[in-house]
Amino acid sequence: MPGAPWLEWVMMLIACAGSAGLAVWLLSPRLALSASVHRGRPTLGGTDVVFLFDGDTLVDISDAARGYLPAEEQVTDWSSLSSALISQFPTFPKNPDDIREKGHVSVPSDSGSQACSLLCEWVDGAVRVQLCTDKVKAIPQELSGQLGFLRETLDAAPYPIWRVSETGAVTWSNSAYARLVRRLHGPKADPLSPIFPEIVPEKRPGRKSRVSIAAEAHDKRLWYDVSVVRQKGGSLCFAVDINAVIDAEVAQRNFVQTLAKTFAQLSIGLAIFDRNRQLALFNPALIDLTALPADFLSGRPNLLTFFDRMRDGRMMPEPKNYGSWRDQMAELVAAAADGRYQETWSLPSGSVYSVSGRPHPDGAVAFLFEDITAEITLTRRFRSELELNQAVMDQLDDAIAVFSPDGTLAFSNRAYNTLWNTDPDRSFAQITVLDTTRTWQNHCLATPAWGEIRDFVAARENRAEWWVDVQTRTGASLTCSVHPVQSGATMVRFSQSAGAPNTGTSAEADRLTMIAPETEPVAR
Repeated sequence: MPGAPWLEWVMMLIACAGSAGLAVWLLSPRLALSASVHRGRPTLGGTDVVFLFDGDTLVDISDAARGYLPAEEQVTDWSSLSSALISQFPTFPKNPDDIREKGHVSVPSDSGSQACSLLCEWVDGAVRVQLCTDKVKAIPQELSGQLGFLRETLDAAPYPIWRVSETGAVTWSNSAYARLVRRLHGPKADPLSPIFPEIVPEKRPGRKSRVSIAAEAHDKRLWYDVSVVRQKGGSLCFAVDINAVIDAEVAQRNFVQTLAKTFAQLSIGLAIFDRNRQLALFNPALIDLTALPADFLSGRPNLLTFFDRMRDGRMMPEPKNYGSWRDQMAELVAAAADGRYQETWSLPSGSVYSVSGRPHPDGAVAFLFEDITAEITLTRRFRSELELNQAVMDQLDDAIAVFSPDGTLAFSNRAYNTLWNTDPDRSFAQITVLDTTRTWQNHCLATPAWGEIRDFVAARENRAEWWVDVQTRTGASLTCSVHPVQSGATMVRFSQSAGAPNTGTSAEADRLTMIAPETEPVAR
């Protein structure tokens, strides 16, 4: 037959092309799996949400499934699909081998409704995952973007967020929760492991619960404020890290305890009133000084009640006018708030208290009560002894002057003031030995004794008692004796010379009354 060779060549080419196409179709796992799956039922067409896997690898996905997932959600294998669906389907299989053993697995949604579930099937060596519902359609692109944004926001939150089911199992968590789980239990720990104690929201509605969890690696406890929001089918939990707050509270508590121990050793009574004028802190010395009961002070009385109780116990000066008592207390508080209150209370019992008010931070006011009875008694006794010594020295006929180690006049008696016609007590400035010797020089004839006295007062060594006779310009003879006394002081005494008639201080004063002539240079 003519043309038969040509026909044979055409038939051979068609046969080769068909064999090559068949080979390509058979060697393509994506097409082969699709074909094998499609032999059972149509899967990747229409509006069905379907994912097709070869082992752990995603080999095909329907258009509806691409719209169902957020645009930025990259699903390439079984693990990434599990991460994308675990929040809505917490029992989604972690391994596709579980499906091959069972043949098919139905995964209900988190709400437990059968109207929305995932059907996982083993079909001819492939795993087919389909969203089964008549009402759920592919999520529009704008809603998909919003869903992705919300997921990113929750994962970027700096504090742990997780969801628990009715049975207390953790069904979803954000990245902060997963990091905390790895921090506590190691890098391979399940991110859905429960680490916080169960909190029943009905017992503390709308309130935070302070809880702690053990951190074995750091040998300490981590503290969080946990809030629980009740939802259908479970609860949503939020935890805020408050370790810095706990550390600050511990430091403050230790500081207050240290202050309390310090205040307990003070002999000064301390009462601190807060900005509301209630007693916030006191020490044991306050109880001893005010005689107020400890239970009364522990009851945190206000400031006016505190001072009223002290007035009733006669532990403060009796007010002259009870009608103005409140006004006086208001002035006292105002002065204490400005740091101007400082008074000495003389109590009816004879005790003397020094009371001062000082401002404290945040509007608080502190009052300090110090018993100064011993100091006041000692001062009064010392003053009494000085007055007695002065009275005794004033009865002597000899004129006496005492100079301190720095050369100032520290003491003189009445005979001295009368003899030299001077009164050191009326001088505001200190009288030095130089001023005194000039007065003596004006009333006496020239003598080198005055310079020697000045040198003796300033000297610190070789201080031996000595005396010299001097003569006044009126002709009276006096014996001037110089005596070293305790602590480097010097006493100078003027007495009538031997043989001169002793007619008494007043007669001597009348006889030695002098008018100062022109000043002469002091002979040395």
